[in-house]
Amino acid sequence: MYKFGIIGYPLGHSISASIQKAGFESLGLEGNYDVLETLPEDLIPRIKFLKTSGYNGFNVTIPLKVPVSLFVDEIDDYANIAGCVNTVKIGEDRSFYGYNTDIYGFKKAIPDDVDLIGTRVAILGTGGAARAAVAGLSEKGVSKIDMFTRNIVNSNQTIDYLRANFKNIEFNVYQIQKIRSLSGLSMIVNATPIGMKGYIANEMPLEKRDFDNIDSDTIIYDIVYNPIKTVLIKEAEERGLRTIEGLDMLVFQAQRAIEIWTGKVPDSNIMKIAALRALS
Repeated sequence: MYKFGIIGYPLGHSISASIQKAGFESLGLEGNYDVLETLPEDLIPRIKFLKTSGYNGFNVTIPLKVPVSLFVDEIDDYANIAGCVNTVKIGEDRSFYGYNTDIYGFKKAIPDDVDLIGTRVAILGTGGAARAAVAGLSEKGVSKIDMFTRNIVNSNQTIDYLRANFKNIEFNVYQIQKIRSLSGLSMIVNATPIGMKGYIANEMPLEKRDFDNIDSDTIIYDIVYNPIKTVLIKEAEERGLRTIEGLDMLVFQAQRAIEIWTGKVPDSNIMKIAALRALS
């Protein structure tokens, strides 16, 4: 029987266990998936526990995605690009192999009919989720990205990193409080937690007036998955804009994690149904 889990804090809102268990069942695999709330100061004893308690792997969420990378023996290219780890596979020799499945999930959630080659995209936020979005958009062929942040000075290190690692993309940085126009964009990505249940749930990272300058063919992609329809998504739909909900990204990154752990690809539709039930 497989043994997996998720570490991070807080985890009261997490639906990862429901999604992963559905994924295991779709493959006919038996496996436990434990929710292990872990504060940053408790990371070292938690790592020791995971190494010695028969676990085959685990997921990592905020605020541990960056610090956990210090404890892995190897990381994949996506984890290196994103600068953080969200999935760990534990080898038979108890070695830790770190992966980032957020980039895969972000990219997979974009419908096949969306052509982003040579286009300009805006990303709201400059944290780890924004890095994952940049990596996914780079693989989709985006040529220009406007990054919107609350504090440009604090974001300089991230922007420098992105410019150094994604030289095929032209980056521009703006303060999110001083948005003047969002025209000429193929997609706008919310990579902030604004709108998340339990975290400013009744707000969105844009003002209503900002939508007046958004082109009718611009896609609004919100990585927040709880609630399924955030204030941002609802406003976009009311304006007749096409949207991509964060739940799809969550499911696809979870699907990829199970593939890394087991070598088998679970049914994403069954996983999404489980996610919807968990959120209802």
